[in-house]
Order: sequence, then C-alpha cells, then structure tokens
Amino acid sequence: MYYERTLSSIVKKATKSFKVVLITGPRQVGKSTLFDSFKEENRTKVTLDDTDVLALAKHDPNLFFQTYQPPILIDEVQKAPELLQYIKKIVDGTNEKGLFWLTGSQKFNLMQGVSESLAGRVAILDLQGFSQAEKENDVSRPAFVPDMPLQTKRPIWNAMQTFDAIYKGSYPQLFDGVTDWELYYKSYRDTYLMRDVRDIIKLEDETIFSRFMKILASRTSQVLNYTDIASDVGISPNTAKSWINILKTLGIIYLLQPYFENNIGKRFSKTPKMYFMDTGLCAYLCGLNSGEMIYNSHLSGAFVETYVVSEVIKSYIHNGKNPNIYYYRTSNQEEIDLIVEANNKVYPIEIKQSATPNISMAKNFKLIDEKKRGIGAIICLSDKFIPLNKDTYIIPISYI
Repeated sequence: MYYERTLSSIVKKATKSFKVVLITGPRQVGKSTLFDSFKEENRTKVTLDDTDVLALAKHDPNLFFQTYQPPILIDEVQKAPELLQYIKKIVDGTNEKGLFWLTGSQKFNLMQGVSESLAGRVAILDLQGFSQAEKENDVSRPAFVPDMPLQTKRPIWNAMQTFDAIYKGSYPQLFDGVTDWELYYKSYRDTYLMRDVRDIIKLEDETIFSRFMKILASRTSQVLNYTDIASDVGISPNTAKSWINILKTLGIIYLLQPYFENNIGKRFSKTPKMYFMDTGLCAYLCGLNSGEMIYNSHLSGAFVETYVVSEVIKSYIHNGKNPNIYYYRTSNQEEIDLIVEANNKVYPIEIKQSATPNISMAKNFKLIDEKKRGIGAIICLSDKFIPLNKDTYIIPISYI
C-alpha cells in the first residue's frame, strides 16, 4: 500500500524555488522513496551505498558528474562530501531550479559540509518514519497545537490500540509487507544503525555500544544523566555524551531542551530530556515484544510520553517547520511535560496514561504567564476530545 507523505508538498515547492533540495533523516524512513514518488523520467538516481559508485564519487567527482548528469537524485550523499564543492560549481553556473535532490542520514557531518559549500543554495528538510496522520492518509493535518477545532473527527483508540501503535513503530517497511517485527528491528540495528555508527567512530567492542543503546532505550522520556548512564554501561561520561550525540545525529533520538522565558535568562533546568523517535525500535531494545508487554511494563508511561512527543515533532518537521518545543521544570520539581511555542503563544501540555483526566493534572500550567499562555492540553487515553475548562482541552492520543 502506498502512503503519501506530508512532506511531499513541501519538497515539490522547494524544488521550484531552490537549486538543491536535501532531505535528512534516519535510515529506512523513506527519504529516497518520497523523491521517487514524483521523480521525473529524465532525473538520474544513484545511491552511494553502491561501493563502485561511491568509489567514483570520492576519487573522481568530476568524472562522477560526467557519468551522472543533473537533474539527479543522490542517495546518502554524506558518504562522499567531496561532491558538495562540485555541486556548488554546477548550480552557480545556472539559474535552473531543482537540479539536485540529495538524501543523507548522518546529519552532523553532512550539515557541516552543506553549510560550507551550499549555503543559500539548498532547501534542507527533515523526515522521520510515518506519522499517525500519514498512516491515516491525512497528510493535510497541520502542525500540532492544542487549540485545534473541536469539530475535528478522527479515530478514537482504546488503551490496547494505543499500545499496539506504540509497539509497531513508524518505519515504512513495517506497513508494506514486513510481518516479522522482531527480525526487522534486529536487522535494522545490526545493519543500518551499527554500520552508520561505525562510519562515524571506531568501535573497539560493538557489544558495549549495543548495551548502551538498550540502557538508553530504558531511559526514554527521562532527563539525561550522563554519569548514571556511563556507570550502567561501563564507559566514561564523556563517551556516553559522545554516543548520545551520534544517535541524535542519526535522527534516532531527540533531545528536548528545557524551556525558559523569552529564550533568554536562566533556565530552571539545564539538562535535556531524551526521547527515541521510533517507539518500535525503543520497545525492541527494551525487549518488549508486543503492545500488551509495553502496557504491563513499568515503562508504559514513558512509552506513552515518548510516542506523543515524537508525533508532535513529526507534525512540525513533516510540514517543513521547526518544532519549537520544550519541557518545563522548576527548582522545586514542578514540571510541564511539553511546551509548544507557536502563533506567539506558549501552549502547556501534560501527557498522561489515563482515560479519566482531571483538572489537577493541569495545575502547573499556571507557571506560564497567563498573558502568553495559549490553550493547555492533557493528551491521554480519553475517548473524547472535549474542553476540561475554558483554558484546557482533553485530547485523545490518536488526535495528535
């Protein structure tokens, strides 16, 4: 079954406005498939996962572009940063738009090269696995804010449907014929993920990195404590921090920064919270092999929060927008799970594994200046999308 991507319309617009369009994101989320869905017949496609093509790109970029002339789609371009200077020369010699489509799955090194070579010439977009909107073929769904129209009609999930969605994850192949969930994620970890990690750093013992990922997965939705993670894995805190940055670079995890007023001044908390972007991968790493196992696990609340945060992030990046989202925690440990800055407002959000939310769950919303505060939300397992009061909505998880 073909699933349309929300980002498609953004990519089409970017192709008409920019000479180069780059889509970044983890392996296997559908970056080249998105381009393929509307690729012109005269556009060449090459992948640098092909060792012969990669060798040509790295050792003779000039011959590479004589062999593969634009318009062109280059998959995994970060493997041959040597190409970027040649792309710059080509696009600087023409006014034609959309000559180069690029994909890349190692964001840090790639972005460094792009900023040096293609500044002002490239549209940079980010893609993750399927959003819930995309699974429901609702690609026009806008970036999430709590004050969506109350008349919106969407499927309502019960608890087990929610945890089944959390368990399944978001990688497109899982929705296109792959039936062995455990084998898929084992293969993903052992091939794509570990291969990309090896491309970035030299691992003396891959089993230690595997243990690190399992321990990190068990801490999804928590404030990062590099010392504790390092102690559990048996590595130094600096190594733990470096490895976390690698997974962030690969788009596997997201670091949610603490909120502070007007983006200036002293933060109440200085440490980010960490979320896996794909709950299926996180469940696999935790050894939770069904929605029911996640539901009955002590990590169930963490998985609910991780799912909601990742869906909110995808609602923004798949609409070509930067997610201005944060969490809020004071020195007295008063916390708001999620803060969304949009429309010149600050929207406070609590995420609860509950079907019967109450007003006490929104008590910390008062920490946000009333003049700036937008409609608050309790996102939960409720079966209704209704106001809790004039300032707060109850939003079912399936609505985000």
